[in-house]
Amino acid sequence: MSAALPLAGIRVVEFSHMVMGPTCGLVLADLGAEVIKIEPHGRGDRTRYLTSSGTGFFAAFSRNKKSVQLDTADPADVETLLKLCDTADVVIENFRPGGLEAKGLGFDALSARNPRLVYCSLKGFLSGPYEQRTALDEVVQMMSGLAYMTGPPGRPLRAGAPVNDMMGGMFGAIAILAALRAREQTGRGQYVQSGLFENAAFLVSTHMLQQAITGAAPPSMAAGKRAWGVYDVFQAADGISLFIGVVTERQWEIFTAALGEPSLLGPEWGSNTLRAQGRDTLIPLVQSLLGRRSAAELEALCEKAGLPFARINQPGDLFEDPHLRANGGLLPLTLPDGTATSVPALPVQFGAERLGVRSDLPAPGQHTDEILSQLRATLPN
Repeated sequence: MSAALPLAGIRVVEFSHMVMGPTCGLVLADLGAEVIKIEPHGRGDRTRYLTSSGTGFFAAFSRNKKSVQLDTADPADVETLLKLCDTADVVIENFRPGGLEAKGLGFDALSARNPRLVYCSLKGFLSGPYEQRTALDEVVQMMSGLAYMTGPPGRPLRAGAPVNDMMGGMFGAIAILAALRAREQTGRGQYVQSGLFENAAFLVSTHMLQQAITGAAPPSMAAGKRAWGVYDVFQAADGISLFIGVVTERQWEIFTAALGEPSLLGPEWGSNTLRAQGRDTLIPLVQSLLGRRSAAELEALCEKAGLPFARINQPGDLFEDPHLRANGGLLPLTLPDGTATSVPALPVQFGAERLGVRSDLPAPGQHTDEILSQLRATLPN
């Protein structure tokens, strides 16, 4: 961005691993904060070395951060960490409940030294009977009903991305921003938390209210029940699959006019309620009509008509997405092995500008000397 970043001058100390804490730190880092990631000596954060579905975790959430290696089990390093946190505006942590408190790095200890400190714990559960439990994204998706709503009947299925971890991290960042704003009035920081389970509950709030209003438990999304008649995946003549949605009466008029099919104009399809009730008949009929055209023809039809549509892509297809490539939605990134790639930017825009990369992925301990020499320079002799 051409102007100063919104969080320039804010120092964040991040004790984190995996996804939830690093996401929170990433949001603050991209917004301009100096985020100092604390890693153990040697190889650093074990998230760096995950494989399979965890391979991309570190690379996705570690740009614009500084890496400092200090050991929370070493008394001398803990003393250094205390002094570092004295200089911080924010501390983030997402380790097991009580883990940092046992090291003397909990909110009470740090706040007594630095009353302006905002301390954010990102946990599986907020205060209550479950707060000492260990949680994972998968656990809370099962507990909340999100997995039930995602999978086919009788086969709960977690979402295909760590949605609660990432969204929980974002809610942590929101709480931090609110606490920093409150500090402007009070002069004091505070302790804030974000919870995976509570985030998952928030995600299914529309389904909960659906049940409260209708008196019936909502069927899973995979069961095929929809609030709209045409809201499904269809196969074009060339075998390419597209999602197409027709969600208003005006869109239905446009859709039927574009297809020019008399069988869609009967009274049995005269309202969205009737179309939704008759999906078992309507969807095969629409498929038979759309299946006569290529994917490119259907995309052109939908775009011209202003109808929502999408090809069924894989995540890797986004590397070449023309919209993301044109609008700053993909940021340049260099992987530890030197490979140049790109990563999605935060999904926000300030005026015409997107948030970018100020520094690439840090090597383990890359900024230890820099940060600790600054720290020594500020301490009295």
